[in-house]
Amino acid sequence: MNAYLISIGDELLIGQTVNTNVSFLGNLLSDNNIDIIKSTVIGDDHQAILDEFNLAFNSAELIICTGGLGPTHDDITRNAVVEYFKTELINNEEVLEDVKAFVTKRGRELKKNHTDQALVPKIATAIRNENGTAPGIWIEKENKILVVMPGVPYEMKAMMNNYVIPTLLEKIGTPKEFIKKVTLQTTGLPESILAERLGDINELLNGAKLAFLPNQYGVKLRITVKSNDEEIANNQLLEIEQKIRSKVGRYIFGKGEITLEEVVGRLLKERDLRIAVAESCTGGGLANRITNINGSSNYFERGIVTYSNAAKVELLKVEEDVLIDKGAVSAEVAMQMAEGIKSTSGADIGISLTGIMGPTGAVTNKPVGTVFIGYCDDKVCTSKRFQFGDDRVLNKNRATQAALDMIRKSLLGIAFEE
Repeated sequence: MNAYLISIGDELLIGQTVNTNVSFLGNLLSDNNIDIIKSTVIGDDHQAILDEFNLAFNSAELIICTGGLGPTHDDITRNAVVEYFKTELINNEEVLEDVKAFVTKRGRELKKNHTDQALVPKIATAIRNENGTAPGIWIEKENKILVVMPGVPYEMKAMMNNYVIPTLLEKIGTPKEFIKKVTLQTTGLPESILAERLGDINELLNGAKLAFLPNQYGVKLRITVKSNDEEIANNQLLEIEQKIRSKVGRYIFGKGEITLEEVVGRLLKERDLRIAVAESCTGGGLANRITNINGSSNYFERGIVTYSNAAKVELLKVEEDVLIDKGAVSAEVAMQMAEGIKSTSGADIGISLTGIMGPTGAVTNKPVGTVFIGYCDDKVCTSKRFQFGDDRVLNKNRATQAALDMIRKSLLGIAFEE
């Protein structure tokens, strides 16, 4: 089966909203052996939607459309569907009950624009929306399938996972060719060095594919294997993954879309350890990432931002002489910050960050992007220097990633240094 993706919304065209839906849909569909032949973005324009429907239905077996199903005046996708299929809107009682329950649960007054959401094209099957008021639309005609969903990512994702994919798989049946994928998440090595350490890619893959997907935190390695035999595909995928791990395993922190803070949280919880954070240059960014994870109260003891030298002395017991002699951005201060937060909090682990985020602040031998991260537990107190780039926000994000990776490596017994 092949698919044609249509994203609707003026906010997508002008760049006001980043279109994350396409990347999600692309991954999900390809993981389920559905080939995407085209993805397009159009504005909130009735005729443009009709024209795109014509192109899509002449090109693909499955058309997936997101956006324009809400209760406001610029949500015109549903009316375009009605015109295109020459049908009419009818009230769907199940959807109406869903809407009433959703609005009531949030303590809002039920209004006409809410109940109007229960109007669904007569020839369509409504896709229930557990996270909003606008139902999705499923229409089958002339061996083609049109799926229309809200553009709100978490509403669309739930519909895809709970209804669209299961229903499609029932219709597709057993695939003629099996496509197996796995994504390995790495951090701590740039793309070029990672590729160098993997060696001869053709020899490594033996006909499979490997994509390098760099981002601000590291590089994702996506392995793709195709075979007419599912067991052969799974075995080849596992073999390639093992070869990659043998070469760069210390830099791989997880698979799929897992985040480093999730991995660190799981390790801390498994070991029944508590951590405390002292931050200067990152302004609370590390504590924020750690506490983004549900259940982090089981292992996160506290976090403090000691931006000034006075705060470092008062709250972390950093020695004034060391601050004067070595500077706030130094290995010695980072180590004392980590030791101080561990001591004052009573946590099992103390982690600290101090650095020059830029664009100003560089000093001799410490350019913009210089960061020292301190780490202290019951066995070791140490610090490590990192050199990032010139962008302030990117530096803050990369510093928190490096700190999380230091925690991960320590918990797994992986040495910090090369």
